[in-house]
Amino acid sequence: MNKNPKILVVDDQPVNVKLLEFKLSREGMTVLIAYNGKEALELVRSELPDIILLDIMMPDLDGMEVCRQIREDNATRDIPIIFITAKSSKEGKIAGLKAGADDYITKPIDLDETLARINTQLRIRDNHRLNLDLQNRLSEMRQNVTVGAITQGIAHNLNNLLGVVIGYLDLTKSAYNQPDKVLRSCGLMDQALKRMTRIIHQLTTLSHNETLRTTPIPLQTLLESTVNRFQQDYHVIATVEINNPTGLSSIHSNAETFEDAVGRLLINAFESYPPETEAKDRKIQINVVTPPPSTIPGITTKLLITIDDEGKGLDSSVELHAFEPFVSSDTAVGRGLGLTIARHHLRRLGGDVILERRKPKGTRATVYHPIR
Repeated sequence: MNKNPKILVVDDQPVNVKLLEFKLSREGMTVLIAYNGKEALELVRSELPDIILLDIMMPDLDGMEVCRQIREDNATRDIPIIFITAKSSKEGKIAGLKAGADDYITKPIDLDETLARINTQLRIRDNHRLNLDLQNRLSEMRQNVTVGAITQGIAHNLNNLLGVVIGYLDLTKSAYNQPDKVLRSCGLMDQALKRMTRIIHQLTTLSHNETLRTTPIPLQTLLESTVNRFQQDYHVIATVEINNPTGLSSIHSNAETFEDAVGRLLINAFESYPPETEAKDRKIQINVVTPPPSTIPGITTKLLITIDDEGKGLDSSVELHAFEPFVSSDTAVGRGLGLTIARHHLRRLGGDVILERRKPKGTRATVYHPIR
């Protein structure tokens, strides 16, 4: 806690101001004084006090309006405000708290109670700042871990692919007079170079953070085109069942981004089966669910789209890290950057995705997507 906190006292009654100034100064606090709302706002913006003691009943600009303007300014919105009010009724206190106050004291002012409430708000503020600092540090640590994982994954994958290219280049040099071997080596080098290009393209995709432009798209058409693109992009013959009992005709989305994101989830579902499983036996099901409308103002209702498979399911070693880059296991879930990019795309659309185990087997990917 700051040893010399700045306390702004705002009251049009000089007697109240003097009493508070005397008490708080003796406690080692720096006291700033304002006798009206205009002076208070000027001091708040210039001094950024630690606590504001704000009288509600003042001429011209009352405490309620001063509080409102303080809360609207990003630079001052988090400063604790304690209302000084002559209203001891429950309704008056509730009105003050609804206006944005953190606490209140009633007149006539009890100086010891006021000091106790100030110290309480200072502790709450310090704890809040400490929590924010810890959250920022945790966020930085996560970013560093993610950057490290991406860097390590890129280095590992590109080094392996470069090794392939160099190896087959040497074979080409040594077998320059054997066309069949040269042709085979060139083909394998071409595959390795294409994989390197794909990794670079995926990293470019992750660097895009701007909000996407969305338009109304028929939902059934979007899901069917997503399945078709999945089959074409990944060259698989897979039967994907689409169930949409919601009756929802369309959603606002970006077709290109949606198809790419969900296609990556579909290929993970397809590859979760053992390699010997026939394509026709790799069951994948898309189910559309509309959650009940949100009762919270400003929260958009989101559509739920689940992608279910009956493969080997999430391995416990990757369950908590499946969306991190280059996470892999023998289930193929989380391999490379596929899931990382899928989540990135969906968040740019205002949605998200989670993975969970199904019983008795398999994995469920649940996509959350705004309806409009």
